[in-house]
Parts: sequence; C-alpha cells; structure tokens
Amino acid sequence: MKKLIILGSTGSIGTQSLEVAKKEGYEIVALAAGSNIKLLEQQAREFKPKFVAVGNTALAEELKIKLNDTNIKVLSGSNGICEVARLSADVVINAIVGIAGLRPTLAAIEAKNTIALANKETLVTGGELVNKALKENNVKLLPVDSEHSAIFQSLQGVPSGSVSKILLTASGGPFYGKKKAELVNVTRAEALKHPNWSMGAKITIDSATLMNKGLEVIEAVHLFHVKPDDIEVLVHRQSILHSAVELSDGAVIAQLGTPDMKLPIQYAITYPERAGLCGERLSLTDIGTLTFEKPDYETFRCLPLCIDAIKQGGLKPVAANGANEAAVKLFLEDKIKFLQIAELVEMAISAQKKVDTFTVEDVFEADRAARALVIENK
Repeated sequence: MKKLIILGSTGSIGTQSLEVAKKEGYEIVALAAGSNIKLLEQQAREFKPKFVAVGNTALAEELKIKLNDTNIKVLSGSNGICEVARLSADVVINAIVGIAGLRPTLAAIEAKNTIALANKETLVTGGELVNKALKENNVKLLPVDSEHSAIFQSLQGVPSGSVSKILLTASGGPFYGKKKAELVNVTRAEALKHPNWSMGAKITIDSATLMNKGLEVIEAVHLFHVKPDDIEVLVHRQSILHSAVELSDGAVIAQLGTPDMKLPIQYAITYPERAGLCGERLSLTDIGTLTFEKPDYETFRCLPLCIDAIKQGGLKPVAANGANEAAVKLFLEDKIKFLQIAELVEMAISAQKKVDTFTVEDVFEADRAARALVIENK
C-alpha cells in the first residue's frame, strides 16, 4: 500500500487525488490546505491522516478544536506545511496554488520523497534550485499537469538525446479567436468560462490570458532540460491530444485521452505502473476531428512575455509569475481590466534586474517586488 501526502488537498487537483487514492486503496499520511478547513475536516475524518496542516494559523487553531475528538495532529502556517512535506511517504502530491508551493517542494525533496508536482510555480520560480536539489538527493519529480504528464508519458522508452522538439498544446481558453479590441471590457464571469476544463479561478484566468501556457513553457524547460526555442505551442481546441514530442528522425509521439485530470494524477502516483481506468475511455470516432493552430501572440501577450522571460533567465520568470498572481487577484476583484494583466506582467519583467545566480530568499524578494509594482501601477 502506497503512502501519500497531499498538499493543497481541498483544491481541484487535491480532491481528485484523494479520489484516486481511495480507488487504489492508498494510505493518506498527511493533508494540507490553505484555508478551507470545512472541507479539510471532512477529508481528515474520512481518510484519517496522522497529520493535517493549515496555512492560515488562526484557522489551524479552529480546526484543532474541531478535530479534538481524533488523534490527528494539526500543524499551522507555511512551516507546518513544510513539516508535513518532510514526513515519510512514497509520494508527495504538491497541488498548492502559486509560489507558496516552492518551499514545501524543496522540503519534500530534502526528505527524499518522490514529488508528484501539480504546482507549476515551483519550477517557474525556482526551477534551477529544484533541479539542483533533485540531483543532490537523488529524488524523482513526476509531472501532474496534463500537458507535462503527456510529454513525460510520450518520452517513456525514448533514448536520451533523441528529442528534437516538444509540442505543447493549449485549449485557447474562453477567448479563442478574439482580438484585442474585443477583450477590452470582458468580465470576470466571461473569463471564468473555460470550454474544456473545470479548474480553480486563478488557473482559469491564466488559461484565458494564455499565461498558463507561458508558465508551462517555463516549466517544460526545467522539467525536460530543453531550450525555449525547442518548444512549440499549438492551440488544440478539443483538448484530446494533451502534448507530444517530435524525435530526431521526425517521428511524433503523443498522449491522447479525454479531458480528465484523474489520468495524469493517477499516473504520477502509480508510476511506473499503470492502474485501471479512472474515467471515460477515449473514442476517436466520436471526436472525429482534431485541429491545431498557431497561438495569437499579439492578442494574448502573456505567452510571448513568459517565453522572453525564460530566455533571459535568472529572476525574470519569478517577476512574471508574481506580477501575474497579483494582477489576476485584482482582476477577480474587478479592480483592473483583463488586458491590464499582460501590461503589468510586462512591466514587472522589465523592472526585474537580470542575475545569473540566486537563492530561495532572492526568489521571494523578486516575487514581493513584482507584486508591489503591480499594486502601485494598477
């Protein structure tokens, strides 16, 4: 029986991870969440972990009272979440949203736990630091994002050095086909209507701006040790071909499946084994047609901005990510317009000085500076 730790257990990926764990009969060692203690309490009572952690310290005290009739230990704050990540387990699933996932990832790696990573910001902001830690501790990092899982699956059995190009697919989001002039006054509700995936608000807005795909390009650079120019983004409206790799001989290997996150979650948990079906089977005859197009870089500026940030390297991707998180929050609060997100991201990337080496503390300082800049210029 595999032992799992799930960070971000109350979010979309976290709840689906628990469904997979329940289906496979895995043991849950610990759970962690930011503030949704109502759902976290339900999960704790059902799965009976030894530990739970809550990022919000006041809510952690409240949950401690609620779970007083159990033997579950409640930890609090970012330190509590890192403590949970260091517990012994077969796999730590990191589904925390945002840069807050970086320290727990590093903590889990230091404890020599295998990481199933659904927190793309970990690699976007600290990719070099994470890869160094993975090497030093001889730890595996398995991607959970559907696109990166697809690339990872497509690479199984491929000889080292044989990859010519990575083909990263994008749904195009709710504003596919729109031009800049049509997006000036789009609303929060319109931006949250994703055509294919059911996700949290922040990642859904990122999909609408194509920032999500820009972050995934940065993530892929670190995950698969390729150059930005070796990654081609394709708009694929059906979300059936989740991504692919082109090999040196011209062959293209792809992973296809229904738009269901349970498959990549399950594969990361069970790797290298494959468990039974966790969703619907794909019928290509029912789908009929798969289409692929080039992204509109002029309208959806966040994507090329991220590509430029990773080409410059250093802390530029940190600035892009931090500015985006702050800008998306403002947009969801109806304090800025949709197109201002990209404008603020560009401003933050330009403001961030280029550096060759950096520490975890430098990452969080660059993140704070980018967020402050967004607040000042909203």
